[in-house]
Amino acid sequence: MVLKTFGWSFAVTALGLVAAWFYGGATAFGIVAILSVLEISLSFDNAVVNAGILKKMNAFWQKIFLTVGVLIAVFGMRLVFPVVIVAISAKIGPIEAVDLAMNDKEMYQQLVTDAHPAIAAFGGMFLLMIFLDFIFEDRDIKWLAWLERPLAKLGKIDMLSVCIAMIVLLISAMTFATQAHQHGGMHVDKAQTVLVSGLAGLITYLVVGGLSGYFENKLEEEEEAEHEAEEEAKRSGKPVSAVVLAGKAAFFMFLYLEVLDASFSFDGVIGAFAITNDIVLMALGLGIGAMYVRSLTVYLVRQGTLDDYVYLEHGAHYAIGALAVILLVTIQYEINEVVTGLVGVILIAWSFWSSVRRNKRLALEEAGSEA
Repeated sequence: MVLKTFGWSFAVTALGLVAAWFYGGATAFGIVAILSVLEISLSFDNAVVNAGILKKMNAFWQKIFLTVGVLIAVFGMRLVFPVVIVAISAKIGPIEAVDLAMNDKEMYQQLVTDAHPAIAAFGGMFLLMIFLDFIFEDRDIKWLAWLERPLAKLGKIDMLSVCIAMIVLLISAMTFATQAHQHGGMHVDKAQTVLVSGLAGLITYLVVGGLSGYFENKLEEEEEAEHEAEEEAKRSGKPVSAVVLAGKAAFFMFLYLEVLDASFSFDGVIGAFAITNDIVLMALGLGIGAMYVRSLTVYLVRQGTLDDYVYLEHGAHYAIGALAVILLVTIQYEINEVVTGLVGVILIAWSFWSSVRRNKRLALEEAGSEA
């Protein structure tokens, strides 16, 4: 099971490390290995959240997530995205941006750093909306009940998560982006950049998440109708038609997963510049890490881990909330990537431990009732 799920990740790791060795020797090999570990540690919460969505999709779309999705994640976010950011921020063509990335790595790194406020605002708002919508939803299973019960009651207020997200964005723009900065001889207002980028992140979440939720609900309705049709067909002997909306629902959930992965990858891409400004090594290292995150997602789904350890999803969403806050704070202040990774790991480990304790307690109660 492990080899089947992680086989491609092992293969990509071997190829990536060999390519790094031929590209830059032992130094490049070490940098790619470090970047891989960095990406996995920063994105473990991503895998848990992805698993919660992916388990609703059939085997075909799980394969799409592991193949086409990986291409988007590795080449799109880890290779193309930094180049696009440089092209937009420096107002140059994509070919010039690639030339800059390959031949003037210091300038390339500086341009990506200058674009960080916009990246952090977009990603921070998208992730914050995921966290807020989770904690304001009333759930049968509650991890931190003392906190989640009152928040679930507040969640009955329409558009509360959007209002809170907008307030956080305004505070971020006013607090962390009050200083204007010079770029290319032009006076650029960082607060305006943060506001526009944050709004773009919020709108992206509402559009993609809304479409995903809409088609997911339609799929559930169609499945209920299909079940009734099957029962009727058994009685009458007529053939049953397939659910035509399943493809649309799965497609928009897939799209939602890709935008989610993009938001999670922002901190990894930016953090990678603390280790290297070589775009080739960055793509190799982060790409290997992205493969493991994808494989781990599928492993969690197929093993039913989220059903066995019910608080894992809670811990992952709290980690998302922490990451959203960290991204917004990094608009003005630098935060070490080790801190970012540790926050997520600690929250998920805590939720896992709480799940284990819950399972033991339920087992003891069941044994006591049988006795």
